[in-house]
Amino acid sequence: MSLSQLARSICESPTLKLNETAALLREKGEPVIHLGGGEPKSKCPIDAVVSCANLLHTGDVKYTPADGIPALKKAIIRYTEEHYNRMVSADNVIVSSGAKQSIMVLLHAILDPKEEVIFPVPFWVSYPEMVKLAGGVPVPVAARDGSFQPSVEEIAEAVGPYTKAIILNSPNNPSGAVYSEEFVAGIVELCEKRSLYLIMDDTYNRLIFDGRQPTNCYRYTGVHNIDSSKLVVINCVSKMYAMTGFRIGWAVASKTIVRAMTNIQSQETSGPAAPSQWAAVGALNGVQSSIESLRLTLENNRNVLIKHLQAFDGVKVTKPGGTFYSFPDFSAFEKDSQKLSRFLLEKVRVVTVPGREFGMEGHLRISFCGTMKEITEGVDRIKWALDPNAPNELFLGDRKLVRDWR
Repeated sequence: MSLSQLARSICESPTLKLNETAALLREKGEPVIHLGGGEPKSKCPIDAVVSCANLLHTGDVKYTPADGIPALKKAIIRYTEEHYNRMVSADNVIVSSGAKQSIMVLLHAILDPKEEVIFPVPFWVSYPEMVKLAGGVPVPVAARDGSFQPSVEEIAEAVGPYTKAIILNSPNNPSGAVYSEEFVAGIVELCEKRSLYLIMDDTYNRLIFDGRQPTNCYRYTGVHNIDSSKLVVINCVSKMYAMTGFRIGWAVASKTIVRAMTNIQSQETSGPAAPSQWAAVGALNGVQSSIESLRLTLENNRNVLIKHLQAFDGVKVTKPGGTFYSFPDFSAFEKDSQKLSRFLLEKVRVVTVPGREFGMEGHLRISFCGTMKEITEGVDRIKWALDPNAPNELFLGDRKLVRDWR
C-alpha cells in the first residue's frame, strides 16, 4: 500500500504507545507499575463535572464556533489577566482540542516549508514530529554543559536565515526543569530582536515547587500591544486541573495569528466538543483549591522519589522544579535508553520512557504523579533489576522473580 512521504516520516507517540502497552499487560493480570505516565491521579474539579453535566442534561449538544464558545473565551480572558497581568480580547483567544492541537494549528499558521523551529533539549517528544507535520525543520539545541537548560547564547547560535520560531516549555517535560527568569527574559529579547515567533508552552506553568512563582513571559516583552507581538502563550486544563480526557487547550496571540489559526482549525476539526468546553468553563470559573492540592501532592511525591533515586548508586538525578516528571541519568548501567526501558518492562514490569525520545540518551523519564506505593515500589524494582549486589529473588505479590542476568 502506498503512503505519502510525510506519513512515512512521522513516528508514533512513544508515550501513548507505552500507555497502550501497560494497559494490555494489566489486562493480562501482569503487576505493571506505570512510571511513564502523564496523568495526575486526582479527580477533575467538581465544578467542571457539574458544568459539563448541566449541558448534557439539556440534551442540546450542538456544534460550537471553530475558535471556542464565548463563555470559555471569557474565562480564558479572565485567567490571562489574573495569572499573566495581560488584558486581551476574545479575538486574541482560540480554544482547541488540547494544547497539542493549539500548537499544531499554530505551526500550520506560521510555517512555510523548510522553515526552522528551535527548542531546548530535552524536549517534549511531539515537538519534532509536529514541526515536520507542518512542513518545517526541527532544530533541537542541547546545553554544552549537559544540563537541562541551554544558554541564551547557545540558542542564538542556532538561529539562522530559515529560523521562524522558538518553543519554550517551562516547567519542562521531561526534566521538570524550571527555566530561570534570566533565560526566559533573554529568549523574549532574542525573539523580538530577530522578529521570531516565541511559543511559550505553559502546560505545567502552575505546577511548580519550592516556593517559586510561575514565570510570566509578558513581563519581559518590549512589545506591549499584543496585536503587534509574535509571542504566543499556550495553556490547557489537562494537567493543572487533572482533566486530560476532556482535551481542551488554548492559545493567546495577536488577532492576525488567531484568525489564521481559526481558519485552519475550522477546516481540520471544527470547534472543540461542547461538553468539554463547558467543563473547562466550570474549572476556570470554579473553586481553584484543586490546583494547590495537586501541586502539594506532587511536590511531596517528588521529594520521596528523589530521595529514593539519590540513594541509588550510579544514578545521577537533578531535582525537578515543577511538573510531575524526573529525568535521571542511568547511563552508568546502560547508555541505550530504549534498551534499558525495554529491559525494565520485561524483567520487573516497570514502565519508563526512554530519554532518546526527548533528545537525551542514557536518561529515563520517571513520573511521580502516581501513588506513593507505585513510586517507591517502582524504584525498588528498578534497583533490584540493575544493582548487581541486589538479592537474587524478588516477590511481586505472590509471584517470585529470579535474576537470570548480571
